[in-house]
Amino acid sequence: MYKTLKIIILIALFLFLTNVSAQCAMCRAVLESDTDQSMAEGVNDGIVYLMAIPYILVAGIALLLYRKFSKS
Repeated sequence: MYKTLKIIILIALFLFLTNVSAQCAMCRAVLESDTDQSMAEGVNDGIVYLMAIPYILVAGIALLLYRKFSKS
């Protein structure tokens, strides 16, 4: 049962994928009005990087807790 549930969830996630941008509307408007697109890409990469750090930290803490409680 768990295997079919995982497959259904995976298929649903793939069906609802959207193209997302990490920039807010104001940042996008200011950066798109400029002719230098490398600056816009740099800001977008920076925002994605800053967004990923909390998820990595939470995953690390969850892994440590799992290891601690699974040994006992």
